Amino acid sequence: MTPATHAPAITPSTQVLELDYTPQTAPPVTDLDGPPAVNYLNHAHGWLSWLLTVDHKRIGILYLIPLTVFFLCGGIAAGLVRLNLLTPTGAILELDQYNKAFTAHGTIMLFLFLIPVIPGILGNFFVPIMVGAKDMAFPKLNLLSWYVWFGGAMFFIAALLIGGLDTGWTFYPPYSSKYSHTNVLFAGLGVFITGFSSILTGLNIIATVHKMRAPGMTWGRLPLFVWAMYATSVIQILATPVLAMAVSLLATERIFGIGIFDPTIGGDPLLFQHLFWYYSHPAVYIMILPGMGVINEVITCFSRKNIFGYKAVAWSSVGIAVVGFLVWGHHMFLSGQGIYLGMVFSVLTMLVAVPSAVKVFNWVATLYKGQITYEAPMLFVIGFIVLFTIGGLTGLFLGILGSDIHLHDTYFVIAHFHFTMVGGMMFAWQAGLHFYWPKMTGKMYSDFWSRLAAVVMLVGFSLTFLPQFVSGYHGLPRRYPYYPAEFQLWQILSTAGATIQGIGYVMPVFYLTASLFFGRDAGANPWRATGLEWQIGSPPTPHNFDELPIVTHGPYEYALPSRYALETEPHHTTNGTNGHAVAGNGVTSGH
Repeated sequence: MTPATHAPAITPSTQVLELDYTPQTAPPVTDLDGPPAVNYLNHAHGWLSWLLTVDHKRIGILYLIPLTVFFLCGGIAAGLVRLNLLTPTGAILELDQYNKAFTAHGTIMLFLFLIPVIPGILGNFFVPIMVGAKDMAFPKLNLLSWYVWFGGAMFFIAALLIGGLDTGWTFYPPYSSKYSHTNVLFAGLGVFITGFSSILTGLNIIATVHKMRAPGMTWGRLPLFVWAMYATSVIQILATPVLAMAVSLLATERIFGIGIFDPTIGGDPLLFQHLFWYYSHPAVYIMILPGMGVINEVITCFSRKNIFGYKAVAWSSVGIAVVGFLVWGHHMFLSGQGIYLGMVFSVLTMLVAVPSAVKVFNWVATLYKGQITYEAPMLFVIGFIVLFTIGGLTGLFLGILGSDIHLHDTYFVIAHFHFTMVGGMMFAWQAGLHFYWPKMTGKMYSDFWSRLAAVVMLVGFSLTFLPQFVSGYHGLPRRYPYYPAEFQLWQILSTAGATIQGIGYVMPVFYLTASLFFGRDAGANPWRATGLEWQIGSPPTPHNFDELPIVTHGPYEYALPSRYALETEPHHTTNGTNGHAVAGNGVTSGH
């Protein structure tokens, strides 16, 4: 890893501007000159200009629209499942419909939303800007990644609409390879195709971080979101081919009857589980690592402090990416693997919790004695820390052999997974969306409605899944449409919470959309944040930077007034949208 060239020293002839980042209760509009006259949204017109664009920012928006639709579809499927569980004998769905509904919920949310949402939207939009580049390393490959992902998603949606899918999101054989009469092949093809998009996106991000960094942007000055995206990209490249192999073998057995997984014809169903979880547990970190990266950016801004333990947080992302490949067997403690192998996986599961705990402790230390302001992004961050911590701690019970025997395949597992992935990933996504929305659109949203949405989501989520820890502890198995009557109270509470939670998730769709038409101009830096992305116009210009930025210090210098060195006389000195160079990390302009 060859670091980028260091910035030139500031000489007496260099003009230095002092900008005071004194925390304020309400973030001001700092861009007095207004948004750039030409930005990535208006520099080209017509739908073809979007479908053929190679601008990484427009490609991020191309991900945003269908991902929002998929999320709402997955949420509707979850709502049907929860409504059906209001009564012990099923309220609205037949058995086959129930199986298809919970399969649709799981597959859409995981493969079509949680995995691609932050890498596809925020990763595409902000990684090049954060490293001081004008675009991704391979812009055309970036557009191809979107088309591949969208094409695979269409196969997946077609499988769900034309007859549905009833295998569960794990596709376990021999049911999926022999007995299910639903669209397993169509769905598998969708998974196979979207996997290529993950690999291509990962390659592009890694190449961008290595080759496109601005002068002075050393590895020790990278924003922690970039570190998280880099680690995520490594997982995408190494783990996704294993899932493609598993799906290909499943299709081979289903079409040609070759005994690969079906034990009646000489196959081994445990082989599929090993292949599936070798991808799917690292995929947990494909989902959560980008969210952790977002938390770093938001928590430093709204506590007005440098991140506590930059190196520890950065390298913990790498540690998670490495150790995450070694723990897949804890999903299979009761599947027939050896007791001693299970003990090894149990110990490794304890180990993978360490880098995640490092992050949580460092976030709390960053908050300590910070000048915290409770804007909507910060409320989502606080929700993330609370919910993700609960999810992580309850995961330890599932990683211990003795307790997992009792808790395996119960509602306890559902609650743990959702606290980690939804309480973690979804709240991080909402934090990032609300934090970067002014930069992406140039508009501010309603402060009242955004804060209310954060509270509604937190209350609804907690009411949905906390009762499931109780029912799971008492032995209620998951996936069944029927259950003993003594568990009905917990199911009613979960359904009530899911209703509140759904309202919370729909609220941003309305007020964020309304902000596009009625919101006030955000300015270049409405949060008074550091980082290169906050020193250019909102929305950014097509090529991000008019001049080459030269980075002179780290990304989170909130403790001291930021110093901006400009090698030439700027046209404007407030925000860098029309002047020479720009600086969140402490930057000089180069030519």
